[in-house]
Amino acid sequence: MFKDQRGFTLIEMLIVLMIISVLIILIVPNLSDKSREVYDKGCNALVSVVQAQVDAYFIEQKTYPLDMAELQSSGYITAEQDTCPDGTVLTISETGVVSQ
Repeated sequence: MFKDQRGFTLIEMLIVLMIISVLIILIVPNLSDKSREVYDKGCNALVSVVQAQVDAYFIEQKTYPLDMAELQSSGYITAEQDTCPDGTVLTISETGVVSQ
């Protein structure tokens, strides 16, 4: 009566769902660990960009900016560039731009 029906059996579907579940269990924890690494790399990249802008300010003005507000008011950085993606504030110190 039902000889020519094609499709998946219940056992095949359960095996596929089990394999997908195992893959999700293995992958999701690794992704959450990477988010901190991504924030750190993003912050380091932003520090490099802002340091380049401090150097450009020095080349044009012959003096270093006193703080981030001076660099921002002169148009070298935007308002979003004074904090890292994780909320760490950037400051200008004697050694250069640092994240605190």
